[in-house]
This record gives sequence, C-alpha cells and structure tokens, in this order.
Amino acid sequence: MSPEFLQLLIAIVHVVLAAGATTHIVLTKDDVRAATGWVGLVWLTPVLGSALYVFLGVNRIRRRAGQLRRDRAMAGLSPTGSHALPQRGVEPALVPEGLRAMAALGGRVTGAPLTGGNDVEPLVDGDAAYPAMLAAIAGARRTVALATYIFDRGTVADRFVAALAAAVQRGVEVRVLIDGVGARYSRPPIVRALRQHGITVHEFLRSAFPFSHPYFNLRNHRKLMVVDGAVGFCGGLNIRDGCLLSLDPASPTQDVHFRFRGPVVRQMTSAFAFDWQFSSGEALAEDLWQPPPQPDAGSVLARGIPDGPDEDFEALLFTLLGAIAQARSRIRIVTPYFLPDKQLVDALKVAALRGVDVEILLPSRGNLRTVQWAQTAQLGHVLRGGCKVCLTPPPFDHSKLFTVDGQWALVGSANWDPRSLRLNFEYCVECYDSAFAARVDALIDAKRQRARPWTLGDQRRRALPLKLRDGLVWLAQPYL
Repeated sequence: MSPEFLQLLIAIVHVVLAAGATTHIVLTKDDVRAATGWVGLVWLTPVLGSALYVFLGVNRIRRRAGQLRRDRAMAGLSPTGSHALPQRGVEPALVPEGLRAMAALGGRVTGAPLTGGNDVEPLVDGDAAYPAMLAAIAGARRTVALATYIFDRGTVADRFVAALAAAVQRGVEVRVLIDGVGARYSRPPIVRALRQHGITVHEFLRSAFPFSHPYFNLRNHRKLMVVDGAVGFCGGLNIRDGCLLSLDPASPTQDVHFRFRGPVVRQMTSAFAFDWQFSSGEALAEDLWQPPPQPDAGSVLARGIPDGPDEDFEALLFTLLGAIAQARSRIRIVTPYFLPDKQLVDALKVAALRGVDVEILLPSRGNLRTVQWAQTAQLGHVLRGGCKVCLTPPPFDHSKLFTVDGQWALVGSANWDPRSLRLNFEYCVECYDSAFAARVDALIDAKRQRARPWTLGDQRRRALPLKLRDGLVWLAQPYL
C-alpha cells in the first residue's frame, strides 16, 4: 500500500466520520457553544476528534432514560420520574397571588403537581442531620430508600451501615444507591461492606476507573432518603466524617439537610424509584414503596424538582431563571460553587438593576482549587451589575440555599455551576411558605454575620498574575 493511497484512505475515513458526527451534533445539541466546539474538534482533529465525540459527546444517559420510561409505560407501570405522578396538586387559589406565576412555571417544567400540607425541618450540619436520619432508619417498618453521591468509610458510615443492617434484620426492605464515582472517595469502597451485611446496594453508572475525580460527568449527585414513604430527607449532605463537626475532622464541611413530611415525600420516593430501576433493573412495588397519602403534616406548599441530562434537562435552570425574574425585593443565594453561565449572570444583573437586593454568599476558601479560581474571575461580572457578594470563613460551607422575597425557597443538592445545571442528576425541592422561607433566611443571616463583603475594589486590587491565572481557568468554565 503506497503512502499516497494510505493518506487518501485516512482522508476519506476522516471526512465520513466527521460528516456523520457533525450531523449528529447539529441534530441533537442545543448549546451553540458546545456544538461549535465539537464540530471544530471533529474536523480539525482527524479521526481522533470523531472518536472522542462518540465516547464523550453523545448523551447516552438521556437515550437510556427515555427507553426506560417507554419500557415502564409498555409494561403498564406508572412513571416514577417527575411526570404523571399519581397526585393531585393544590388549587391555584391556595397559592399566594404573587407566587402563582412561579407555581405555574414549576408545574410546566417538571410535570409534577405542587403539593400542600408539608412540613419541612432544617437540619444544620451532620451533627443534626445524621442523628435524625439514623433515628428514622431505626424506626422504619417497611422500607428505607437511600441515595447519595458520596458514602465514605469512617465513623459516620459505620453508624449508617449498622442502622441499615439492623433494619434488614427486622425485615425492612432496604435499597441503597451510591454514585459510581462517589463510591470511590474512600478506599476500599463501602459497597462490599454493605453487601456483607445483607443490604441491597447498587452503583449508579459504575465507573471503570478505580479512583474518584470531581470532574467526571453524568453523576448522580442527588442526596435522598425516604423511610416508609412517610418521611424524607434531602439537601447537600453526603455521608462522610467531614460533615460531622463534633468529630473535629481534618477537613470539616458545613452543610444543611432538610427533613420532609407530607405529600411531597411521594415525589421524592418516585425520583428514587426511577433512579433505582435505571441502575439495578428492579422495579420497586408501588403498593409497598408508595403507601397511601398521609394526613397533612404542615402548611408548606412544596414540589420536587428532579434535574438531569435526560427528560428533566434544564428543569432546574428554568426554575432558577423564573425565580429570579419573579423577585421584587430580595434574592439570597448560598452555594459552594458559583459558575453560572451567561444567561443566569445576566438574569441576576437585571434583577439588581431593577432594584432587587441580590446577595450571594460563597466560601472564602473552596475545596476545589480550579473552581475557586474560575469563580473568583467571574465575580466581577455580577459585582459590576450591582449584586452583592460575601465570603464566608472556614470551615468550608457546602450548603445550597436560595430564597426569594422571603416567600419562596429552593433547597436540595444542586450547585450554581454547569455540572449541576447540565451534566449531573440533581434533586431539589421548591417551597412556598413565608414561615419556612424565614427559617432559611435565618440560616443565611447566621452565615452573613460571619462573612466579609467582597467588592469591586477587592476584585481590582488583586495582583495581575492572579487575575490572569483565574481568567485562564475561567475559560474552562463549562467543564469545571
């Protein structure tokens, strides 16, 4: 085979592969920046660029999730995701007049009803959340469903394994779902220990790599626990010793979790059931895992918002944009990672220019160095738009809180970054209740009292080498 013929063959293969990849990109991608980047890569990097797109650029998760939903429908099972839940929503007249547009938006982007009669209890740090979760497991009579991103070995893990094993011994049906990357944050992974105690456990998209990495995509970042279909837990808390501050860990992490009672727990169970079937192939029996609705537990109107690169794509992004547009007096954001894309940054700036008090609380010292650098570079954009930024002192704050006008609150697992809003599976709950929003605002007030303002002057006084470093890393914002 002559060199000229080999070159021609490679060129033909490259053109065919690049044309096929370009066709797929144009027909499936809805982010022009991602589409442009991939098209450039497949044409400018012969053969290798197309191969990279096949392995990294094709969203197999959305296709697989869609097939699972279709399979369930064909089998006569009701969907267990965010759509067609067997629940009735509250009457629109019961929603405060100023929030009805927001409630309508939430219903349309999730397909789930807004439920009334819920009670929501904040649990600060693992010191409050872990005992409440363990007590719920100890009191379980029928079922325990637990999904977490990280389940580290250690003192906290030992307590959860013991409680879950005791529940299994009592005849309780227990299911534990751990993300395939998060399971590898400690060595050896906890999965084997759980199975040795008779606990049914699966990994969500088990990673082929024997190590963890914070930048792997398509992860199940949800933190959910539901006991007997009656009490649920959701928030930002993983299962690891660093979140139990009373242990005085080497790398302490602040966080907030929430305990839910009422109809919204059924939506949390549905989200877990779908993820479980997606990962294990087992369909959870609805008569066992979804008991009849319980009496009203409180006054909070609430709705679960599952989000991920499948049928729920951008549900959370639209919720954030809607809430920002709805704001009339105050927006408060607490997040460990703040890398919103341009449309969210512009929405916050427009709100501030309308006279809304926009306050963003971030950790002064993050746990991911590159994210911290890129985040710092981006702060100038929101500061110039009139938003306020405050930096909270150590220990690292992993809390995710968002309130609007003291009437509406969003809590859950999602950060304000591309990974949470586009690449990972998240679960949040929106709550319509001024009393509950006041409790969340009180948590934010406590953090604000210890924080220091970060101003445009602080941003401009930074040394030029630091600005260049942060700006260069910020260019990789979509991938951080």
